[in-house]
Amino acid sequence: MSADERREEILDAAVTEFALKGLHGTSTEVIARRVGISQPYLFRLYGTKKDLFLAAVERGFDRVAESFRVAVESNPEFPLAAMGTAYRRLLSHREELLLQMQSYVACADPDIQVVVRQRFGDLYRFVEQVSGANEEQVRKFFAHGMLLNVAAAMDLPTSIDGEDWAERCLCDET
Repeated sequence: MSADERREEILDAAVTEFALKGLHGTSTEVIARRVGISQPYLFRLYGTKKDLFLAAVERGFDRVAESFRVAVESNPEFPLAAMGTAYRRLLSHREELLLQMQSYVACADPDIQVVVRQRFGDLYRFVEQVSGANEEQVRKFFAHGMLLNVAAAMDLPTSIDGEDWAERCLCDET
């Protein structure tokens, strides 16, 4: 396996671990073990735990941005609705949304804050540009997205049976 392939494999494992336990709760030893390598080799490829976390965060924002781009291409007439539907689909890949939440929590670290703010800003500007929506609509779109992140953290999509408030919370509104 090439170093690039190994980096991707490590990144996949890191996304899972960081999504569940955050920057400070995740062990690089666990990530290394998941992919069958030594911890020193992991650090040869990623330098530091923070570098690995930032790579995972970048990947997460890349995936959301790509899902938005694809959604807009498939439904250019209603771009905001298309992006909303794409984001709701991420509920079935809970890791993506949990990693986002962990990235916001980790913003106490100035290096992480710079990256997260930049990437969130990029996403916000993209939605503004392609949606044709006004400022209030864009804010509501992102507010609803954050509600979906919180729902993912509580695992609501899979556990709403009999919880009428949860069903209302997850209504199809973007």
